Amino acid sequence: MDYETVDARDFGHALTGLTVNLLVRDVRAEAAFLAGVLGLAAHRLSADFAIMEYGGQVFQLHADRTYAAHPLPGLLPEAGPRGAGIELRLHETDPDAAAARAAAHDGAMVLQAPVDKPPHGLREAVILSPSGYAWVPSRRMENRP
Repeated sequence: MDYETVDARDFGHALTGLTVNLLVRDVRAEAAFLAGVLGLAAHRLSADFAIMEYGGQVFQLHADRTYAAHPLPGLLPEAGPRGAGIELRLHETDPDAAAARAAAHDGAMVLQAPVDKPPHGLREAVILSPSGYAWVPSRRMENRP
């Protein structure tokens, strides 16, 4: 499927299983963070919407205003972070490189610097996006104790 040209109906009909929509204040800023810090690809990028792709999987960013007729916006905080209670994990993404890029990216915040997690055999970081979602880039540790 060509994400740059697919129309909304065909895209919607192609979705199966579990899908994710993230509501954000600024689609372009969130997409720039995801592409620049975490290496995701952005498709159909506009002020209202983007299809984000990572490892062959897609999810969507929607601007708050696109959910005007939906009940969810009434629960969103006016300011501050949004994603409390959810981790968005990106396996096989270098946490050290992502944390370094996040430190230089306006609006991003390294909540937890890269650290080895021996019980899981992963090295990971926790990075908050401009909208406050917790992204966790991780890689397998080469030498597990």
